[in-house]
Order: sequence, then structure tokens, then C-alpha cells
Amino acid sequence: MRSMTPENVSAVAPEPRGMGEFSRLAAVFFEPSKAFEDIARRPTWLLPLLLTIVAGIAYYTTFGQHVTWERFQQHQEDTSPKVRERMEQIPAEKRADARATTIKFMGIGYDVGVAVFTPIVLVISSALVLAFASMMSAGVRFKQVWAVEVWATVPIIIKHALAIVVMFLKSPDDFNLINPLAFNPAAFMDPVTSSKFLYTIAMSVDVFTIWTLLLAATGLKAAAGKRLSFAGALVAVVVPFALFVLLSASIAGAFS
Repeated sequence: MRSMTPENVSAVAPEPRGMGEFSRLAAVFFEPSKAFEDIARRPTWLLPLLLTIVAGIAYYTTFGQHVTWERFQQHQEDTSPKVRERMEQIPAEKRADARATTIKFMGIGYDVGVAVFTPIVLVISSALVLAFASMMSAGVRFKQVWAVEVWATVPIIIKHALAIVVMFLKSPDDFNLINPLAFNPAAFMDPVTSSKFLYTIAMSVDVFTIWTLLLAATGLKAAAGKRLSFAGALVAVVVPFALFVLLSASIAGAFS
């Protein structure tokens, strides 16, 4: 029997060591291609999901303490004819109690909404992106797409942090909870007189939203490899988002 030598034994390259979760977090901002290649190989998602939810809750909690939900409710009544109309339909003697109850549960509702609806929206988004990617024969799995979508949302943490800073720099009466930063066309539109449909669309064309979409496309391309171009990945990510924006704008136009 011929003895085996280093020359006739095929060398097996060791698996590259994966990045730590916090290393990934930094890499998403500074080396997104490298980060998402690692995410595609090992699709974990808990850290970015928790950080995004905590950032959202911190933002709404700070708003409730500094600006107050009373101001927000008054702003809603001042800027939304339908909110004002619903309030006026309540008998005058019960209106103050109704407003107080609304304000009491408003902050709780926003906090719970962040914790509950963030993962729900991401699951729906991941399913739609997977469907479009599958039409392009990308060969990706739901677990990969889900991890990519979750990690792509981490710029929202910075958005909330900046919004909290702006909250303390501006007069509480001038702070807009829904659109706190001047990073989209809606910041230069009048929320009272503008079409709610157009205002919602303009608010969606945001620097942080575009950043998130580009990260998601980078991650989808990393997961699919040569089976999908970056342009194809961008289409698979943007189309579901555009459909969601149109739906949201239509609802805002109908009920605001």
C-alpha cells in the first residue's frame, strides 16, 4: 500500500471564523459587504432586533417625558380634520375624560407597537423579498433573508438617537414626532395643508430609508452570490417597500 504524503493528501481549507455580533454591528456601518457575507453564512438576528426595538422605545419614552403626549394629541387635533371631527362627536361633558384616556394609553400604545409590530413588519417584508428573489432564482432561504432584513434596520438606531438630540434642541411645540428630522422632502411641506397621500410618500423618501434599502440589497446579493446581481437584489427589496408605501399613503389619504 502506498503511503499517504502531504503531496497526495488534499488540503482542506478551514472554515473562516465568523464575526462576533458587535463586530458585525460595526461592520454593517463601515464594511457592509463583509458584514453581510458573514450574516449570509451564519444568519443570526437577535442583537439588531433588540437594539432596534430598544431604540424605538427610548425615543417614544423620551418624547412622552419631554414633549408630552398631551401636546401630541393637541397637534393631531390641530392638523387632522378627521381626528378633530371624531373628538367633536363626543359629548362636551365627556370630551375631557375621553382626551385624558387617549393620552394615558397613547405612550403605552407606541411602546407596545414598537415591540410587537417591528418583528411583524420585518417578517412580512422578508417574506415578500424572498418571493421576489425566488422569481429571480436567487436560491436564498427565508432565514437568510430575515437576518438580512433585521440587520439592515440598524441605521434606525442612529435615526432615533439623532431625533432625541433634536427633541432637546427644538421647542417642544415645534417637534414633529412622526417626522422629526429634515432628511426627506416632507420636512419642507406643510403637514396641515399638504395632501396626506403625497406627504406620506415624501416622508418615505428618507435618507435613512434609502440607507436601509441599500443595506438590504447588499445583504441579499451576498446571500445569493452569483445567482443574483446587485440591481436584481435592489429590485427585490425596493418593490415590496414601494407597495407598502403606496398602501400607507392611501390609508393616510383616506383616514387623516
